[in-house]
Amino acid sequence: MHTAQQEGDAMSVLVAVEPDCWRRPVLAEAVERGGGTVSTPDGASALVWAEPTQAQLIGELVDANPGIEWVQLPYAGIEPVVDIVTARPAIEWYCGKGVYAEPVAEHALMLALAGMRGMATYARATDWAAPEGRNLLGASVTVLGGGGITDSLLRLLAPFGCEVTVVRNRPMLSAPHGAASSDTAGAARVVGPDELSQVLPGTDVLFLALALTTDTAGIIGSAELAALPDHAWIVNVARGGHIVTDDLVEALQNGQIGGAALDVTDPEPLPDGHPLWSLPNCLITPHIGNTPEMGLALLAERVTANVARRVAGEPLIGPVYLDLGY
Repeated sequence: MHTAQQEGDAMSVLVAVEPDCWRRPVLAEAVERGGGTVSTPDGASALVWAEPTQAQLIGELVDANPGIEWVQLPYAGIEPVVDIVTARPAIEWYCGKGVYAEPVAEHALMLALAGMRGMATYARATDWAAPEGRNLLGASVTVLGGGGITDSLLRLLAPFGCEVTVVRNRPMLSAPHGAASSDTAGAARVVGPDELSQVLPGTDVLFLALALTTDTAGIIGSAELAALPDHAWIVNVARGGHIVTDDLVEALQNGQIGGAALDVTDPEPLPDGHPLWSLPNCLITPHIGNTPEMGLALLAERVTANVARRVAGEPLIGPVYLDLGY
């Protein structure tokens, strides 16, 4: 196999950066900064995938180039490539978990403040509207998920003095070696999913920042929405499939919760004319918590780090765990 080439006393990993697109030059430079050498796929031991919208081509490329031993994916979640990854267990797969945490957490904080402070109303107003809004300062916050976005969000929430509960799959265990940071520093408590129903009634803001798996799809439905206080806001920066959309529409229409601020929806893109667009207590952004321009520099940092780790013989960051679904 083409695992590396000798250059004096140094070991240089041969890395293909494909396909050809506007992201490729930046990621090729990232490979070189990590001590790797950019190669054609037939001579490479590693592949950095540069174009998120062409996931269907990844399987064909690695099948045609059996020397490729590991692949760096550009995605934080592996839903676009789960079938490709599952069908090729001999390859080491690494995703972008934790890469985009900072901009997504910043966006989540913005959505929470906008929702709680009435921007859904004021942005649509055509006259001097009545006052509304609640403080994030001192609020009771629940965050679903224990990965990099949650870590970043907890840091951003610290100045607001919120009482934060983190709900995560394994509350008493640290993250697997090489996974994104999951120390949940700043949380008042960390509980498992079985305690979600107990946490929701005291929640002012519910953030969704977890991976979409078979276990977490539809985790917020009619029962969970009914458990929230009537002033509570939901902020979803994870995946639209975490929320049962019809149940959310009903809860918003009936004033069952304060509102929803969504960077992701189900379906996505949200069709023209969908009820969520016109609800006065709903804010929607088109999955731009992390834009391509924001994300490219962050992905390049991960590529540099992982190439450098492979050159040094160290474990890579962001391994895909198929048994966990992310």
